Amino acid sequence: MRYIFKFPDIGEGLEEGKIIEWYVEKGQSIESGDPLVKMETDKVVTDIPSPKAGIIAVRYGGIGDTIKVGSALVEIDIQGVDGEAAVAQAKEQPEAPSKEAVDEEGFAGVVGTIEVAGDGAYLPSGDEGRPAKADAPKARKALATPVARAMAKDYGIDINEVTGTGPAGRVMKKDIETFSKSSASPKMQSPMSAALAQERTRTEPLSQIRKTIARNMLRSKQNTAHMSIMDEVEVSELVAARARINEALAEKGIRLSYLPFIIKAITMALKDHPLLNAELDMENERIIYKNYYNIGIAMDTAEGLVVPVIKDADGKSLIQLAKELSSLIEKAQERKLSLDDLRDGTFSITSYGSIGGYFAVPVIAYPQVAIFGIGRLSEKPIVKNHEIAIGQILPISMSVDHRIVDGAEVSRFLNDVLAYLKEPLLLLAHEGGTQ
Repeated sequence: MRYIFKFPDIGEGLEEGKIIEWYVEKGQSIESGDPLVKMETDKVVTDIPSPKAGIIAVRYGGIGDTIKVGSALVEIDIQGVDGEAAVAQAKEQPEAPSKEAVDEEGFAGVVGTIEVAGDGAYLPSGDEGRPAKADAPKARKALATPVARAMAKDYGIDINEVTGTGPAGRVMKKDIETFSKSSASPKMQSPMSAALAQERTRTEPLSQIRKTIARNMLRSKQNTAHMSIMDEVEVSELVAARARINEALAEKGIRLSYLPFIIKAITMALKDHPLLNAELDMENERIIYKNYYNIGIAMDTAEGLVVPVIKDADGKSLIQLAKELSSLIEKAQERKLSLDDLRDGTFSITSYGSIGGYFAVPVIAYPQVAIFGIGRLSEKPIVKNHEIAIGQILPISMSVDHRIVDGAEVSRFLNDVLAYLKEPLLLLAHEGGTQ
């Protein structure tokens, strides 16, 4: 029996994924649960396991190809087919088109999903025997790689007039070059001007993470009424307290950044301002208050922004928060975050100051209603006890959904957060432990 396994939705509205690595070859025996392929999805890089035991008959897509949810990934021969016969059949059947077959300088992409027709399949009737219409438009639309399309544009060539030599008649780079040499079109650019145009620009396909960032940012702006507040807090006591704590923990190899203190201050303040830890459900005309505190931490990676979540942050000590932060940072950099690491945040923090920013207008992680931004800590002159002194100034920014949160409530919340940061002993008094 031939079983077609399609790319499943592995969580939270997944639409597509990119093939990173194949673990199986055509003709290979597999067991149920064995990994088939590593996919980069909207949120994570994850292995897709086989739902059946059998022999791989057909494999769809190559490294770098984008596969839509619901499209075929592999065909597996199972039950009722002799193992040796299945292997032989699989080796005789042509492999589905993949990136390796059409790759041109790493830019080949999926242009459609190939379905295998069963015994009951039929072809639609054609136009054989019918008189041709003199004014019928030209129906052919060329299949082509992105590189070929770019070259055709630079050369002023109608790509639909080029005969393709690639799989399924796909127009390749060499086809454009051949056509350009045999064509005398006055619109054609010279090879020198085409080369110059290519040197002045560079194209790069969007990664799955970048697609997700773009989609989420647009959704946030379209579905919330952003309002932002900025302030500064003098944190010399926090700087001194952190230095003393790190000195005491040095022998254990533990070092705290400022972020665990800020997470602790925010979770404590959220308990007194539950509206900042809520969600607006306009469809059912209600506010959903969250009685748990899952803090999302925006992290910059080579592939783009990710926001892993520290679950139940209110019940964790400064040291526990520091350890979990370190673990999430390592997983983010190594592309090992799971879907569970990224879901169910109730409030978010972004630390743009770690790179060099002072103030910003952070974008809310919809459907959350607030995000807290941290700027660059710096020394500034301040007035203290009627005298000029040097203070440690931490700039902060906060954006909220003005549909549900009023400016006065944001100010009250920030007053509480900044009070905790000014006097870190208040934070230590609420510590849930030291390990």
